[in-house]
Formats: sequence, C-alpha cells, structure tokens
Amino acid sequence: MSDYATITEAPAAAAKAAPSAKAATGRGAGEPFVSTRNACKLCAPLGASFAYLGIEGCIPLLHGSQGCSTYIRRYGISHFREPIDIASSNFTESAAIFGGELNLGKALDNVSRQYEPKAIGVASTCLSETIGENVPMYLTRYKSERERLAATAVTTGESPAIFYASTPSYAGTHMEGFHAAVRAAVSTMVPAGEDPAPAAGDAAAKARINVLSGFVSTEDLRELHAILTSFGTAYTLLPDYSETLDGVSWEEYRKHPEGGTPLDSIRAMGRASRTLGLGTSVTPDRDAGVWLDEKRGVPLSRIPLPIGVENTDRFFALLSEATGTPVPESWVRARGRLVDAYIDGHKYVAGKKAILYGEDDLVEGIGSLLAEIGIKVVLTGGPEADFATMLEQAKGLGADLAIGNGKGLFLARGLGIPLVRCGFPIHDRIGGQRILHLGYRGTLNLFDLVCNAIMEAKQNAAGIGYTYI
Repeated sequence: MSDYATITEAPAAAAKAAPSAKAATGRGAGEPFVSTRNACKLCAPLGASFAYLGIEGCIPLLHGSQGCSTYIRRYGISHFREPIDIASSNFTESAAIFGGELNLGKALDNVSRQYEPKAIGVASTCLSETIGENVPMYLTRYKSERERLAATAVTTGESPAIFYASTPSYAGTHMEGFHAAVRAAVSTMVPAGEDPAPAAGDAAAKARINVLSGFVSTEDLRELHAILTSFGTAYTLLPDYSETLDGVSWEEYRKHPEGGTPLDSIRAMGRASRTLGLGTSVTPDRDAGVWLDEKRGVPLSRIPLPIGVENTDRFFALLSEATGTPVPESWVRARGRLVDAYIDGHKYVAGKKAILYGEDDLVEGIGSLLAEIGIKVVLTGGPEADFATMLEQAKGLGADLAIGNGKGLFLARGLGIPLVRCGFPIHDRIGGQRILHLGYRGTLNLFDLVCNAIMEAKQNAAGIGYTYI
C-alpha cells in the first residue's frame, strides 16, 4: 500500500480532520525512525508488473533476483486467482558484483523465444538499482545487436517492443511502480513530436480519448469500458488487465491470456483529443498523461477516482465535454438510484466514524464518499505508517468500522470493529479482484457494503436476535 492520502477535494473535507501521517506514527519532525512493524506498503516492481500485464501480449521481466518475481507472482495469484507469469534476469552473486548485463540479455532472449510476446516490460529491483545498473544502456546495446542480427538474417520473426521503468522499492511503493510502467509504455510506443493531434475544434479531434485508469479492480476496468462505450467514441484505456488478470477458464494452457490494451491502441494515444487521468497522486515525472501533453500536445485532465456522487459527476461531465455527447440516460438513472440509496441508508451511517487506509487515490475517492454520507474519518496512515502503529493510534477514537484491503484484518480485530474490504490486496476472500468501486454503480456497491457492515455489527452486538434494523 502506498502513502495514505491527504484528502484535498472539497467533498472529502471530513477526512482532513483525521490524524495525519505524522500523527499515525506517533513521531514528530526530526525524531528517529523506529523499525516498521507490519508495513502498509508494497514494492514498486509489483505495481509495474501489474501495469505491464494490462498490455496485450506483454510479459513483465524483473531485472534482479528470482525472489522478487516469486514474491510478486504469489501476491498477484492470491488476489486475482489467476496464473501469472513474471520473468526474472535471475541475479546470482557474480551478477551482483560484476553487473547483470549478460543476465538481462539472456532473459530477454529466453522470454522472446519461449513466449513470443508482443512486448516485454522490464522493471528494475532494489538489488539492480543499488549496484548502479545502467539498464537503459544495456537495452540500447541489446536492441542494436538485435537489429544487426536481423539485418544479417541470423534471426527471423518480429521482435517484441521493450519498455523499461526504474522501480527501486526504496524510492517508492507499488503505486510509483505502476505509474512509471504506464509512462514507459506510452513514451516507448508513441513517437514524440510527430503526427500531431488534431486541433480541438476539428471533427477528427473528437474521434478518440485516452483514459489512464490508475490501479483499480478488474471489475472497475470493465465498468470503465461500459461507460466509455456508451459515449460512442474511440478510446484507449491503459492499462487494461480486466481479462488478463480476471479471465475465463481455459481448457488448455495459453502462453498469453486474452485481453490487454493493444499496442496499436497505445500508439494512437498521441492522436487523441484529450487524456483523462483517474487519480491525483501521481507525480508529473511518472505521469503518462503529462508526457502526452508535453510531447504530443494532448491536453490532460487529471481528476480523483470517480467514487462518490460529486467525483463521478465530474468524470461524466468531462466525458460529455470531450466527446460532445450528452450523458446517456442509463447513467442518469444509475445516479438517481445511488441518491435514493443514500436516502434509504442515511439513518444507519450518519455520524459514524471510520478508519480508512489504502492507496492514496482510493483513500481520496472513498473519503469523498464517506463525507457525502456523513461518516467521519478519524484515522488514516502516512508514509511511514504500519498497521501496528495504526492500532495503537486508533484506540480511544471510537471508530465504528475500518475500510481498506485485507491486510487490515488484525487492525479491525484489535479494535473489535468490522472491516469493509476493498482495494488491493485481498487474500482472505474470493472475488477481491471483482469488487466494483468506480462510477455510480461502484459507489452504490461500496455504500451497500458500508451500511451492511455497520448493520451486521449492531445486530451481532445486540444479542437478542432481532431481524429488523
């Protein structure tokens, strides 16, 4: 999990009053750091790997030790319940001393031969970054040799595209790795300064939009597809692991699952009229939308995840503006059902207190929802937060529930409150990858989960077995 969010949008004002990252750690500025216990964050190459898996025919390749890929595969399989292949350059002691250029070249050759991928997404690890590996130089040499061999007919077949993202975990979390990988794919596949996007007033300018989804669930990605399709315009959704990490059952093993954002669709991002970036925590140096704006003149609108009525209204308004199409009636009715649900459940949630944790963008979005329904956020975490410290800080705050990924189980148990699971990772339930968070329907789903968790806790505590609440 990345740094806990500081809620900046007006609808999430209630979350601003929650203890900050510093408060959650119990330390002030300049005080010595105490070892983290049960840390709340995950590693940068993990995020990069999942972003790469959202590209059609792409195999993630970690430049480092084999343990990194094993850890990420285990984490991903437990959440997505799907087979996941992540390659490794397999550092040994000698590679750690003398450098891993040969290892990387062999790994690229092996993956190309065995998987015949359309793309290979390379990400660095703590080990390769610590010893100062110059991976861009290695890849330049590798590509030059590959071109030379192709020119002399020593090799045949189409070579895969190669992306590279620098993702040391000591410089960020899985969210930094995720965004760095998306930017790497865009900056590799979209030519800079060529084939400029059409003017905003041209009819062709409304023919395509880009949507950078952020790290959301597979069901969220399917919801985004449904929303974008309903506006009747061409679009690129990047990344898209809705099928690659949550697909159908196979009768026979496949080297590549179906799905993923096609490479041609990524190439077309430079010709779009606008990019919509979901989530506000990404820094400009990792933002693919900023790259498209600076290099191709495709304007970027970056907004909070569309969770809650106000955030979702903003998302639909931007889509309507970008496409020139009114919001379809089906979504107007979905909004109406959500508002009706707020009215139905208000008496159960108003005045309650919540502990909220997760990726910055998810916390910002859910914080907005909680503010709309009258739940006060009494604690979030921070850059150095861990669940053990959060438990210590939460005692005496009177929280009624916790909201976040499955790793907060012992936090919730320690406080005797229910846990509403959402986000990543969820290893202790089936369907964690299919939780819908985004849009009017996703907000309604979260609202139902929150209401029912509070009602069940009240029912269980009563001891009299009543069936009406």
